[in-house]
Amino acid sequence: MKRPRVLVADDHQMLVDALKCVLEPRCEVVGTVNDGRALVAAASALQPDLIVLDIAMPDLNGLDAARRLKQSDSKAKLIFLTMHEDPDFVAEAFRAGASAFLLKQSAVLELTDAVEKVLRGGSYVTPRVAKGQANIFLRGPQARETTAEPTLRQREVIQLLAEGRSMKEAADILKITTRTVASHKYAAMELLQLKTNADLVQYAVRHKIISI
Repeated sequence: MKRPRVLVADDHQMLVDALKCVLEPRCEVVGTVNDGRALVAAASALQPDLIVLDIAMPDLNGLDAARRLKQSDSKAKLIFLTMHEDPDFVAEAFRAGASAFLLKQSAVLELTDAVEKVLRGGSYVTPRVAKGQANIFLRGPQARETTAEPTLRQREVIQLLAEGRSMKEAADILKITTRTVASHKYAAMELLQLKTNADLVQYAVRHKIISI
């Protein structure tokens, strides 16, 4: 019987190695990556059946990486494995296409159980997340406050700049011109009514585009 192909994305190598040990008896781990942008590229190249990913990753966070995968019509199932219990993370993960949400302190058996359920077409939310929080995603996007939302490209620019990248570095990573980066930055700042670079960083932290 063919084993499911799994891609693992996390910026902590020790955890990546541990996840490989947990998954390999049941699955074929076809690749590991350490940031969200590498995840999107690897998913396109390797076509995994399942992706286990963190939310807090450099260059492109897990939520926006999941949105990129959704745009590319990736068929891979997504299992988020994170430290964050915030109900907003649970909600955003499922809106971004998650099939499961677990905490890093969850038991090993819980991850294998989640993998089994997801591969059978089901979903899974760790019992360690309060029931009211776990069910928040069922209310759907209409339950969110009506606020200005930057585009996915603007979010990518915000993350890179908030992480301390220069406009040129962001342009090189995104493979666009410095002028285009600046255009996205200032359009986002105008949309969000931000005045300074410090405001931009605070927005990125507050809206979970970066983690500190």
